[in-house]
Order: sequence, then structure tokens, then C-alpha cells
Amino acid sequence: MAKRKGTMTDRERIEALLRREKPDRVPNWPAMAFGFCTLYYGGTIADAYSKPDVLLAAERKACQDFDWVFYPLMAFPASLSTEFGGDIKLPSGDFAQAPMVTRFAVETEEDVWNLKMPDVKTTGSAPMMMEFCKLSSQEWLDNEPFNVMSWMGGPFTCAAQICGIEKMSRWTIKKPEVAHRLLRLTVDYYIELAKYWKETFGTEGVLPFYGEPAAANQIISPKQFEQFAMPYIKEINEALLAMGYKHIFVHICGEHNLNLPYWAQIPFGDPGIVSIGHEVELATAAKYFPNDIIFGNLEPAIIQVRTPEEVYEATRKNIEDGKKIPQGYILSPGCELPPRAPVENVMAMTRAVNDFGWYE
Repeated sequence: MAKRKGTMTDRERIEALLRREKPDRVPNWPAMAFGFCTLYYGGTIADAYSKPDVLLAAERKACQDFDWVFYPLMAFPASLSTEFGGDIKLPSGDFAQAPMVTRFAVETEEDVWNLKMPDVKTTGSAPMMMEFCKLSSQEWLDNEPFNVMSWMGGPFTCAAQICGIEKMSRWTIKKPEVAHRLLRLTVDYYIELAKYWKETFGTEGVLPFYGEPAAANQIISPKQFEQFAMPYIKEINEALLAMGYKHIFVHICGEHNLNLPYWAQIPFGDPGIVSIGHEVELATAAKYFPNDIIFGNLEPAIIQVRTPEEVYEATRKNIEDGKKIPQGYILSPGCELPPRAPVENVMAMTRAVNDFGWYE
């Protein structure tokens, strides 16, 4: 199949979707590819979480080489661990793919009540992410719809990073007031962080981004989601929109099918960008989020372990399903692009987009 020449840049494609218009071609945007980018650039996975200049250059190169939407994003899966006094370890070895908590900030209920709000400008990962965003804000390229993507962190997931997911899950059942205390601190922290980002960059060209894997149904029930996740996510989103942020990018990570009726009650902007894992069908997401752009959801394991031909075929199927979504669709893996995914497999995704992603 001959390669077709586009009439839009990647930036124009995303801008068209945000205006609720159809682009010339499906955008190719693996928004979470931190470790893959730094490895491809010749660095380490740890560089993605410790060297802002290296990560930015690596993301820029990967997006250019693989024909991706450029997404300048530095994010911390172990977010709020160090902010509230815990410790993390950067990834090393062949199997570690992201920072992990080595010591939680709290161990007991008393520790929770004694927690104090940290300074969003000086503690934990915030200074490094601010350094990264200051670098990314200095340019705005043709494949870059947003030149600042601010990592916020999902409230349930990040509250669990303060104490550990097992404790958080037990406390939702046996000590709900303790769980709510952690969630309250988490929401207050991220609202203050969003204010800091607005003071520094304004809101034009800034896209708040977060994921919520710990609130998936593999961990908590829909009823627990309704009580312990939805109200806090909604509060953060409403605060962001009131500050003037136009669009919110959320990754609904993992098995959330039974939570979707609650997610559907949360505002994400006009429109929002809703990313889903492979556990949620594209058509299902489109039904629950009729006013938002649907982002996803190629299974990451396919990109990691299958052949280029199998990746190409899986991408084709995803694109054909996604093009049916009337409110707009962006191709992406259903979670982070595996850091050690074969380059040939990643390139197969790009070939499939160029072969099948065009709108008539």
C-alpha cells in the first residue's frame, strides 16, 4: 500500500479533534513511553525519572523517528511517596521499569493524622518536573499540541503511595476515616500543585495529566470507587477547570468496566482526553464518554512479545475500531509503551497508522 501524504501536522490533528473536527489521519500518540524513549536515545530507564534534559531530548527524538505526536511529559508512578516523607528507588536491572517505593511515609493510623502538607515547590519530584516543564515550554513544534504536560497523579493511587496499597485497601473497609484523611491530603496537594503550574506557565498550551491504576476493579470494588475515588477525582477536575485549564487528560488504567458509570459523572473539559486500558473496549468507552476524545488502547504486551506482523495486524484492528468513534480517536498503547519493546514492533504500529489511519 503506497504511503499517503498528510495535509495536517500532528499538532493540527490534535487541535482539530479539540475543536470537535475530524483530522486527515488518526494521530499516533504513545503518551507514556518514558523508559522506551530514554533507552532508544542511548540512556537508561532511570534517566527518564532523574534527568529532565535527557528525557526531553529522548522524547523529542522518538516522536520524530516514529512519527508520533510529541508529548513532553515527565511523570512519577511513585508520586507522593517522597513528597510526604517516604523513599523510592529508581529502576535498575533488566526487569524494573519505573520507580518503586522502598519505604512508605506512614505505617500507622497515628502517622496519617500527623501528616503535614508538604511544600509543592520544594519537595519530592515537583522540582524536577518543574525543571522539565520549563525546558519543554521553550519550544512549540509542529508535532507538539501542548508544550507543557503537568503530571497531577490520581488521588486514590497517590494516596496509596503514601501508605501502601494493602493498607489503603484495608483502611477503606475497616478505617474509612483514615483513608479519607489520606485522600484529602492528596487532593489538597494536587490542587496546590496545579495552582503552582498555572502561576508559572498559565493555562494556554498546558495539559494536566494523571492516571488511576490503583482504583481499578482488580483492587477495589465499584462501590469503593464510588465512595473513595470518584468524589476526589471530580473535585480535582472541577478545580482544574475552574482555574482555566481547558482540557484534562486521564488514563483510566486497568480493569475499570464496572467503574465507568462513575467515571462518566466526572468532567474532563471541552473536550477531555480519556485514555483507556486494553481491558475496556473502544466502543464501550465511546458510549460512556460521548463528549470526550477516546485514547487507546492497544495491549502493551502485544507490542512487547509478538512479532512485527502481529503488532501491525493488532494496530490495524484498533484503528478500524477507533475510526468509528464519532467524537474522535487517538491511537496509543493501553498503558505505558513497554520500555524494552522491540523497535521493529514499534515501527510496525507507525506503518499501520500510515496504511489504515486515513479518514475519507
